[in-house]
Amino acid sequence: MKKASIVSIGNEILAGATVDTNAAHLSAELLSIGIPVVSSYAVGDEIGRIVRGLELAGADAEVVIITGGLGPTDDDLTRQALAKFLNVELKLDSELLEDIREYFARRNLKMVARNEIQAFLPAGAKALPNNRGTAPGIRAESDGKLFFAMPGVPPEMKQMFAESVVPELRRLAGGQAVAIRKLRCFGMGESTIAQKLGSIMERGRNPLINCTTHYGVITLHVVATAENAETAERMALKDEESLRQTLGEVVYGAGEQTLAQVVGEKLIRLGKSVAVAESCTGGLLAKLITDVPGASEYFTRGWVTYSNEAKSSELGVPAGLIERHGAVSEQVAREMARGARQKARTDFAIGITGIAGPGGATEQKPAGLVYISVDSDRGCDTKRCIFNHERRFVRLRSAQTALNMLRLKLKD
Repeated sequence: MKKASIVSIGNEILAGATVDTNAAHLSAELLSIGIPVVSSYAVGDEIGRIVRGLELAGADAEVVIITGGLGPTDDDLTRQALAKFLNVELKLDSELLEDIREYFARRNLKMVARNEIQAFLPAGAKALPNNRGTAPGIRAESDGKLFFAMPGVPPEMKQMFAESVVPELRRLAGGQAVAIRKLRCFGMGESTIAQKLGSIMERGRNPLINCTTHYGVITLHVVATAENAETAERMALKDEESLRQTLGEVVYGAGEQTLAQVVGEKLIRLGKSVAVAESCTGGLLAKLITDVPGASEYFTRGWVTYSNEAKSSELGVPAGLIERHGAVSEQVAREMARGARQKARTDFAIGITGIAGPGGATEQKPAGLVYISVDSDRGCDTKRCIFNHERRFVRLRSAQTALNMLRLKLKD
C-alpha cells in the first residue's frame, strides 16, 4: 500500500501562532483517495532542519507532501532545502518567471526583485501552477518517491493540491482502496470501550480500529483496506455491525453526527418537544440544541437561571428548598426541570445546576460537581456527575451528558 507523510514548515507553527490546519485537511483528503498518512512533521525555517524533516518523511512513505516556505522572503527556504535534499542546484525557470511577472501585471502591481526567487526550481523538478498566488508549487522525485511542495496559505494549498496533486495520486493509488466508517459513542470511557472491544483493536489488523476522544465523545474509526472500494466497504461495514452489537446503546450515531442532531431526529420522529433550564452551563445546552437546523420543530424555549432568585422567580423552585439543600443539589435540579416543563408545556425538560469552577467549590461540593435532571410524564431522572477538568470542559460535558440522558429516555 502506498503511504504518505506530511512536512509542515514554519516557525509560526512551532511557536503556536498558527494552527496547522493544512495537515488535517491533507490527511483527510489523502485517506479519501486510498493513501493513508503514516507520519507528520513540523519543522522550523532552517535549511538543515527542513532537510532532516524530508529525510524522515521519505523514510516513512512513498509520497511526501510539504507545505509552507515557498514565499519570497528570507525565511522561505523550502526550495533551497529541497534542492539540498535532492543534491541538485536551483535553476531559474524563465517561463515561470514570466508567469510571475504577468501575475503582478494583471493586478497593476509592481513586482520587486525579491519575487524572482519563486521562479527557481531544483534541477529536474517541475512547477505546480498556483492560480491564487505568486508561489508555484514543486514536484520532484527521489529514489522512486514523490515529493510535492505547496504554499502554506490554505486557499492556495487546497486548490493546488486538488488540481495538480490529487489526479496523479489517484493514479498512484490504483489497485488499493480505503473505506472508513465512524461510530460516535457517549457514556463510556475510552479505556472501558477498549477493554470491551478486546482484540478487535489490535494494531496491524485490517480493518484497523482507531479511537479518538473529544470532550467525552468517543469516535471509533473503522479503516478497511482492500484491492477495491467494494471489498473495503464490505469489510468496514462488517466491523461496524460488530462494534454496534458489542457496545449497544453507548453508540449514539455514525459519521459526523452530534448528540444534538440524534436527539433532534428522535424528537421529530416521536412528535415530542423539549425545554431547558440551565445554571452552570449558561445557555450552552440551548445553543447545542439550536445549532441543529430545524430545531424549532421540537425546542420551544430555555431559561438561564444563574442566581437563586432567578431559579425561584422564573422556574418556581422553592426558596426554602434551595436554602436547605443548596443551589447545587439533586433536589434543585429536579425542580428546575419540572418547573421548565410545566411553564413551557413540553413533553420533556432538562435542568442543570452545578459548579463549573474554578471558584465556588466547598469540601462537600467540589468544582466540577453537576446535577442533571430530565423530566417527563414518566418521571424525573437525575444524575450526579463530577467532571475533573477546567471550566470549559465542565460546561460542555454537562450539556452533552444532558443530551445523552434525553436520548436514552426517548424510546421509539
